[in-house]
Amino acid sequence: MAVHGLRPETLRPASADASFRRYLRLDTASGASLVVMDAPPDKENCRPFVQVQALMQQAGLRVPEIVAWDEAHGFMLLSDLGAQTVIEVLNPENPQAALDWYRLAVDALLDWQQASRPGVLPPYDEALLRRELQLFPDWYVARHRGVALDAAQQATLAQAFDRIVANSLAAPSVFVHRDFMMRNLMVPPTGARLGVLDFQDAVYGPITYDIASLLRDAFISWDEDFVIDVTVRYWEKARRAGLLGARSASGWGDDFGEFYRAVEWMGLQRHLKVAGIFARLTLRDGKPKYLADAPRFIAYIRATATRYRELAPLLRLVDQIEGTSAPVGYAFGRM
Repeated sequence: MAVHGLRPETLRPASADASFRRYLRLDTASGASLVVMDAPPDKENCRPFVQVQALMQQAGLRVPEIVAWDEAHGFMLLSDLGAQTVIEVLNPENPQAALDWYRLAVDALLDWQQASRPGVLPPYDEALLRRELQLFPDWYVARHRGVALDAAQQATLAQAFDRIVANSLAAPSVFVHRDFMMRNLMVPPTGARLGVLDFQDAVYGPITYDIASLLRDAFISWDEDFVIDVTVRYWEKARRAGLLGARSASGWGDDFGEFYRAVEWMGLQRHLKVAGIFARLTLRDGKPKYLADAPRFIAYIRATATRYRELAPLLRLVDQIEGTSAPVGYAFGRM
């Protein structure tokens, strides 16, 4: 501790985590603070964190510096990006004030995506997409809701999963943070960039994933006008950067309607997955606070399934599981 001027008597909790990691903050003799990551080696592998931290730093993102690492015991000493996440300064009733924060988030995301190259991070492939989707029937439906799906319901879910996976994999691949939302972005000092946290699960996969995570957040919701506004801004910048559209390597995403549909379907995969994860966190890991946000994900799932005719069977199934009624209205019939 003497090497870094740490003051052990100041050790205190820094933040909670959905995994087995703990974060603690302590002061230094110089008056600064550092963060200790406690990641039990038998439960958490820190090497992906180290790899992705270097990639993000090379891409120009503001991420914690690794000051010291005791891999054998699962401790890491990190620079402190502050105590305030962006979600803490957002007000769903005032989207105009939130717009500047989302512009900063979009800029950070585009820098990350422009640094992408294949063969560096694990692939976000069909196998992983399907493993994530399976969390919904295994944990949310069976364990949380206590519903045993019959053969017809299982077939409905399998068909929906097939369509979701196919739509997800049609998008070009980039570096994917995999939990890019305002709770994992830190308010910066004046003039600095947003801090980025919780990136250790990054993969190489659909370009639609992180923008879907950002705008269909696990912990805050926005009206669709705001979501479309920010998505358009992202799409325009991504086209100029050569990530999407006619000038990109794939040529994909030149039409905004096509792109927005793909983002919605990618978001659907995430919402089904996270509903399962939040149920597992409660039932297996004893962290009930996460399941309190499950209704937000069910609302996201129902909103997307209502919009597309081919997802009508999924909507009916979700209504059966939740004991709700399908809304009366019109599906756009988007294909």
